[in-house]
Amino acid sequence: MNVLLRSSTDDDVEAMLDIYRQHIQQGIGDLGEYEAEPLRAEDLKQRRKNMRKRRLPHLVADVDGVVAGYAYVVPFRKRPAYRYALKHSIYVHSDFRRAGIGRQLLPALIHACAQANYLQMIGYIDSTNAASLRLHEACGFQRVGLLKSVGFKYGQWTDSIMVQRSLGQGDGAIPAP
Repeated sequence: MNVLLRSSTDDDVEAMLDIYRQHIQQGIGDLGEYEAEPLRAEDLKQRRKNMRKRRLPHLVADVDGVVAGYAYVVPFRKRPAYRYALKHSIYVHSDFRRAGIGRQLLPALIHACAQANYLQMIGYIDSTNAASLRLHEACGFQRVGLLKSVGFKYGQWTDSIMVQRSLGQGDGAIPAP
């Protein structure tokens, strides 16, 4: 399988929306009934535009011209004190799960963020998503928190596990201005 990791483009938006919808419909990860309104192409294009403005990576895994997955980061918090920390998301198309797409996308996202001088990467994973938890642990993330019963989907409460990974020197040095 030829996997090309690259920056996403507006041409990828429909494929990314399809992947996102799969996650919502199948209740994978931290989605399920959490979305009140469906994500629209215009919304995703605007998000990408905002990320590009901030020079934040938004990657796709392209397998022979098919978007097999995507990953991106957003600022962890808006306040300046948190400017070195990012929150990430990663989604893989159902046809490509267990094909190693996530194991290529997540390290590429980590590398891009470290190269951009960010120092911490954070994620929230539904406690039932064992595959995502294994992927993150294999990529150096540690479980740093449990948010009990923070979501209600499919008639039951769900927990989120917070994971974190240092980038570059992490908190071992004062960041450059």
